[in-house]
Amino acid sequence: MIDADAVAREVVAPGSAGLAGIVDRFGSQILLEDGSLNRSALASVVFGSAEARRALESITHPLVHARTSQIIEAAPQDQVVVYDVPLLVENRLGVGYHLVVVVTATTATRIARLAGHRGMSEADIRARMDHQATDEQRRAAADIVLENDATPELLCQSVDTLWSSRLQPYDENLRHGHRHRRADVAPLVPYDERWPETAERIIDRICHALGERAPEMEHVGSTSVPGLPARDVIDLQLGVADLRAADDPEFVRVLAELGFPRSQGNSLDTPKDLLPDPSLWIKRYHGSSDPGRAVHLHVRELGSAGWQYALLQRDWLRADAAAREDYLAEKERLIATVSSGDEYREHKEPWFNAVWPRMQAWAQKNGWHP
Repeated sequence: MIDADAVAREVVAPGSAGLAGIVDRFGSQILLEDGSLNRSALASVVFGSAEARRALESITHPLVHARTSQIIEAAPQDQVVVYDVPLLVENRLGVGYHLVVVVTATTATRIARLAGHRGMSEADIRARMDHQATDEQRRAAADIVLENDATPELLCQSVDTLWSSRLQPYDENLRHGHRHRRADVAPLVPYDERWPETAERIIDRICHALGERAPEMEHVGSTSVPGLPARDVIDLQLGVADLRAADDPEFVRVLAELGFPRSQGNSLDTPKDLLPDPSLWIKRYHGSSDPGRAVHLHVRELGSAGWQYALLQRDWLRADAAAREDYLAEKERLIATVSSGDEYREHKEPWFNAVWPRMQAWAQKNGWHP
């Protein structure tokens, strides 16, 4: 485990370049008699000034990042690295990690704990909280939220459950390049308002890892349609200029290490009657290694039939209430009759084929283009 606070103390220890930079910027009054950093004196300066806080961060953050990277690189390959960092949300660091776990508590609980454990005044506590991310921002950045208003023992139980049910199997899948697959069919659930932010969080991670190799990414599929009940599966479409780029070993390696291994054999969307040429429907597919978050990542060539179909279907369903009702009825029918996720996807294809003329008519009437 890496403690960001401990690393932050290490990089400003007496004799360090970090401490020298702080003294140069803020003066020797922020030092104790033994030459070490007077953290309380420094805090009183930076929490009252956004400019001073930014100046401090410009000194310490690169040093913390460099030291943390050293520790992570030195970690044994068979270990899970847990990075405990207070400013992860504020500094948008979540894109660099497989999962973000946020431990939260109500404002009243936090104030009571800080007042009791550290003797801080409520005014001082609130002043510090005002400079931090909001609860809403933390939850939006989190893959997992652990509530911490009860006892430490109950929090430890939550951590143990998370470790055994999600983190360990996720780690095992990552090591072996496996995607997580359910044995049964995921049920339909009511529309979840968190689906779009979940998709955005995953898109940010993938784009951060791939860089220019991910020129276009979209949230598609049922969970991208507000109000539509769906299986709890995030479908993403990664558009590339040339599908051969998706077969580059480095492209495949980066996605696998991020938790999205390539699925062999799943390289073709089902051709539709109006465009039966299979060469127009070629794609690549990556699934998620995370047992707690099902993700289907479809890699398609920009402008291809499959790429356009996914975008048109999403936008048509968003705009047409009758289409949503028809699609939901078909999904409910299939859920009641199939026994596996593969069977469910296969049996949806006739409906997708049948509604394409409706989708195109809607697109022409409304001037839709991808």
